[in-house]
Amino acid sequence: MCSRNKGPADGLASPSAQTMLENYFPVFVFILVGLAFGCAPIFLGWLIAPNRPDSEKLSPFECGFEAFEDARMKFDVRFYLIAIIFILFDLEIAFLFPWAVIFKDIVSSEAMRLFGFIEMMIFIGILVLGYVYAWARGALDWE
Repeated sequence: MCSRNKGPADGLASPSAQTMLENYFPVFVFILVGLAFGCAPIFLGWLIAPNRPDSEKLSPFECGFEAFEDARMKFDVRFYLIAIIFILFDLEIAFLFPWAVIFKDIVSSEAMRLFGFIEMMIFIGILVLGYVYAWARGALDWE
């Protein structure tokens, strides 16, 4: 029988794979410690806390008071409209951050300077136009 050296083809990890796993070991330990810190208090609370339910504890309450209205009461549509407009403009403004991050690169290139500025002014113009439209339609008025 002929003996030969065992290499990566024999199922053993190559040195680069082993090095990669060694580099990720601290990340794995960090995840385990994070899970322990997150789950241990919950488990200890469930294990140690007294559990003596009674009718008063199990009754529904609202801010310390008994529930005094139906949970299916109608909300004014304007509440939802204001919430949707807020989310819309909040997300639109979030698109300004990537532009601000690469602003130095845009300004450094002569050809891109005017293009980047005009592109962002069109974007902001559309935002302002939408804001003015919502304001003119009375969507931001609250009685």
